[in-house]
Amino acid sequence: MGKLKRFISYYRPYKKLFILDMLCAFTAAGVDLVFPVIVSFLLDEAITGGGASVGLIIRIGIGLLVLYFVQYGCNYYVNAWGHIMGARMEYDMRNDIFNHLQKLSFSFYDNNKTGQLMSRIVNDLFDISELAHHGPEELFISFVKIVGSFLILLNVDWKLTLIVFAFIPPMTYFGYVYNKKMRSVFMKNRQKIADVNSQLEDSIAGVRVVKSFSNEVIEINKFNKGNKEFLHTKEESYGYMGKFFSGVALFQGIIYVITVISGALLMKTGTVRPTDLVTFLLYINTLLNPIRTLINFTEQFQKGMTGFERFLDILDTEPDIVDKKDSIELKKVKGKITFKNVSFKYDDSRYVLENINLNVNPGETVALVGPSGGGKSTICSLIPRFYEVTQGQILLDDIDIRDIKLRSLRKNIGIVQQDVYLFAGTVMENIRYGKPDATEEEVIEAAKKANAHDFIMELENGYDTYVGERGVKLSGGQKQRISIARVFLKNPPVLILDEATSALDNESEKIVQESLEKLSQNRTTFVIAHRLSTIKNAKTILVLTDEGIAEKGNHQELLNNNGVYARLYNAQFSDVN
Repeated sequence: MGKLKRFISYYRPYKKLFILDMLCAFTAAGVDLVFPVIVSFLLDEAITGGGASVGLIIRIGIGLLVLYFVQYGCNYYVNAWGHIMGARMEYDMRNDIFNHLQKLSFSFYDNNKTGQLMSRIVNDLFDISELAHHGPEELFISFVKIVGSFLILLNVDWKLTLIVFAFIPPMTYFGYVYNKKMRSVFMKNRQKIADVNSQLEDSIAGVRVVKSFSNEVIEINKFNKGNKEFLHTKEESYGYMGKFFSGVALFQGIIYVITVISGALLMKTGTVRPTDLVTFLLYINTLLNPIRTLINFTEQFQKGMTGFERFLDILDTEPDIVDKKDSIELKKVKGKITFKNVSFKYDDSRYVLENINLNVNPGETVALVGPSGGGKSTICSLIPRFYEVTQGQILLDDIDIRDIKLRSLRKNIGIVQQDVYLFAGTVMENIRYGKPDATEEEVIEAAKKANAHDFIMELENGYDTYVGERGVKLSGGQKQRISIARVFLKNPPVLILDEATSALDNESEKIVQESLEKLSQNRTTFVIAHRLSTIKNAKTILVLTDEGIAEKGNHQELLNNNGVYARLYNAQFSDVN
């Protein structure tokens, strides 16, 4: 019931539209109820009343035509504006789920596949939209027709009415049993199609890797496996649906047979007139149509509600990193960063960082080096609160970062990563992402600082060149310089460089390194470095191992210590030679 209430809450902005939709549905159902009454009246007049006058018949005909034109208008409103209402509700839900996804932290995305999330946003919400429109309308129309038919038939002959309606409870129970079975299998269908979407998204996104290894057959087999599992659940659902609908058709046939046989027997005893039996047969159709609609609606209801449950699963996922009630906005950030006894672990795993203490003054550059798994990227992910510290404190200008509004904190931190992500759009749009309200002149100035302006002007359409999905039309060095220009435009006091040059060739690295050095000036900078030659000038170098900070000092001091840093540096130097 709680989920149903939340579903109903989405009708609130469209209350007037909904009420008018229900009124039109009621009017359209009323016209269907009136027709058999008029036919019965004409038959009575023709058989027992000595025949209706031509004028009366014409007036009745005109009246019926008017009613059907009214019904046409009502049906148009129900089908057009009812669907529009459902589409608007779908729009609201899609906005809600996308807005909520933006609030969720990295840990949520670490545990959920992109394809599955897309399936919930697209596929599931389409079925919810159909339910939002057809659900109340079909329930209401069916209720009006069933109750109206029952009351009218009671007036015609109560015995025959009770005989006919005696079959409704077992028919309803039959529907209820198969309802439960279909609900379960429809949920499985959604899970399987989400898996198919996830596999599809993964294969398309990694198509260059697939082709470089000639592993198309492996991807085809993986996709076929997921697709076949989805097929099996679809076959199971259609098996239940086949039994369900054929069973309903059987009940309907039995009701028709019972009506005709019972009516004929009652006619022989003189308790039912021929016109009453004709009226009954007309109303049986009016009665069975809404029952058939209700039965068909169960499939739609199960699809819609299982989709809504999956929608709520995400909406009810609480962000694990949120603003405190009394969190503050940062002003004039200097860039002092302090770690006090910081420890961190992912979920229930072992600690990645333990008791890290660090003090970085404004404008200083700190380099983080060491073997993989030492926690270099983790330290940099904790500063903008992509993950929350397990123990201890991180301070920015002596303020605990948990006391700062997330948006304010992250606006003051710029990140350049090894794996650059460019959005499908133009060069101008991608650079402007660093400052959405930036002028064209500001974007060009940022590109010049990042040593990107010259190559951009050589592109086909300059700053209006489309970069392709994930910037596929650009080289690694070009993408990296655009990402640096983006950070120049943002102009943050704190900078994080996460192995920003490790994937580049020597020529590109030299250009990008020059851009990074310009970017780092007068900013508190954390550099994760794979190539140790790029961090010789860092004021402080931290060597991180599984046991925490193994060494600390500048380049020359660490070489003189002849420890971990010296071994790493000498190994790289010997590789070069």
